[in-house]
Order: sequence, then structure tokens, then C-alpha cells
Amino acid sequence: MIDHTGIAVSDWTKAKAFYDAAFAPLGAKLLYMVPEQFTGGVKAGGYGRERPVFWLHEGKSAGPGRHYAFAANSRAEVDAFHAAAMAAGGRDNGAPGLRPHYHENYYGAFVFDPDGNNVEAVCHKPEGLTR
Repeated sequence: MIDHTGIAVSDWTKAKAFYDAAFAPLGAKLLYMVPEQFTGGVKAGGYGRERPVFWLHEGKSAGPGRHYAFAANSRAEVDAFHAAAMAAGGRDNGAPGLRPHYHENYYGAFVFDPDGNNVEAVCHKPEGLTR
């Protein structure tokens, strides 16, 4: 249903380093930077696997209180996302694990990004299944 979304970040360099690290285990990366002549000098770029679906842009209305969940292909990817996000300066908001109160096979991990957004990786597949 959602084609793409985006958030404002207060520090482009810090946010980029965080998302570069956190998304790597999910197979996502920065795919496109909008030329600054089209943004009035504001840095803006899109992350994704095949096409940009999650956009960052410099702005004054950055975090906190927003929640974004990203699909993982396995529970191991969720674990790796959490470890990478924490190593990149994220703050823990829920270690990797089952959350059966959401759904029987809901396996997720939650981290606050540098602006206080609640970023999650989630896998809905039973243990051992991928893709």
C-alpha cells in the first residue's frame, strides 16, 4: 500500500552513517541522492533494495516520535540489523525477539535512530524460513 516515505534528519552525516549501517543487514543501501540544485541546497537521498523507498532529507522537523518498520527476510537479518544499528549509535528500544502479542510469528527488534525515531526490523516468517 505504501510506495515510499521519508523523514527529516537534523544531522545528515550522522543519520546517513546510522542508516548505512542499520540497513546493510537488510540488503538495503543509499540508492539515490537528489542533486542539491533541485533541493535548494538540502541533502536528500533515498534508501532501498531495488529502488528508493525510504527517504532522508535535512530538515528542522526531525524526530522523535515516529515509527518505521522494515521487512527482514529472516530472523537472522533482524538480529544483524539490531547489532549494526546499536554499533552505529542507535539506542535500544527492544532487543530482537518474538512478539506474539502482535502476531504468532512476529520477530522484531527496535532501535531509536539519532533523532529519536523508533526504527524496527521485522520478520513474519516462522523460524528457519527465509524469503
